[in-house]
Amino acid sequence: MEHLLRLLTANLPSRRLPQKRFLAVALALLCACALAMAGEPSSDETGDEHGGEKLDVIHHVTDGDVIELEPFGEIHLPAIKIGDFDISITRHVVMMWIAAILLVVIFSSVANAYKKMSRPQAPKGFVNLMETMIEFVRTDVVKANIGEGYERFLPYLLTVFFFILTCNLLGLIPYAATATSNISVTFTLAVFTFVIVQFTMFKEHGLKGWLSHLTAGAPVALWPIMVPIEFLSMFVKPFALMVRLFANMTAGHVVIVTMIGLIFIFKSWLVAPAAVGIALIMYALEIFVAFMQAYIFTMLSSLFIGMAAAHEEHH
Repeated sequence: MEHLLRLLTANLPSRRLPQKRFLAVALALLCACALAMAGEPSSDETGDEHGGEKLDVIHHVTDGDVIELEPFGEIHLPAIKIGDFDISITRHVVMMWIAAILLVVIFSSVANAYKKMSRPQAPKGFVNLMETMIEFVRTDVVKANIGEGYERFLPYLLTVFFFILTCNLLGLIPYAATATSNISVTFTLAVFTFVIVQFTMFKEHGLKGWLSHLTAGAPVALWPIMVPIEFLSMFVKPFALMVRLFANMTAGHVVIVTMIGLIFIFKSWLVAPAAVGIALIMYALEIFVAFMQAYIFTMLSSLFIGMAAAHEEHH
């Protein structure tokens, strides 16, 4: 327990909190931890009684075939196998289905609202919010990075942005799960971007242009060095997309669960105010990260597509 307290006090100053709030939270947490440790029975006295109890943080961020609704019970999802292929329905799959259904419902209602408006009218409320977000992605993200001909990529990039954003926000709801914290989900999204980038490069430059891209315009003597580097860079870009989204969505949830878990680790209500306070701060930060990661994935995808579609005269 003393080692855990050292870790907590070592990591706390790295949090970017206002100075007064940080000092208050840090002092409250340290006092609560000290009181909890002082009143906690020794490991010899509680080893047999609590030997099987532990905080399983990873369980709360990984996929599974059970949707836990404690204290109301749990829902067991069906297992489906076709030969050696396991295509079982998991909670992350369910969350992706919910995200897709929500997007269909939301954008269908927005489209119907526009159909009912006369020409002089302007959208209001939620419809206006959606228009603002769409216009931001269209103008400041897609058009700014791709340039001329951006319209053909707009449906994909808008879909990616709102799908990632919806999955991120759904993961912050109690009893839900974050599909974008699954490496398989982020891998699939990155593969979509990779395929579009390579297809765009072939279409705009042909096979000769694609091959010349691997040399990066270097002299023939440098081709043995440049070709492997440029070839690997084609895969590094989507790999970065995949890992960035996965790592950021997983890390935030781990921190929140860990903060709440301190209450059960120390087994004292004195820890609750500080632990819950820090968890709430991290929760607010996670809402910001949900929007930020959707923006970053869409922006980088637009940038990679724009680089693939660009001709020499545009450099």
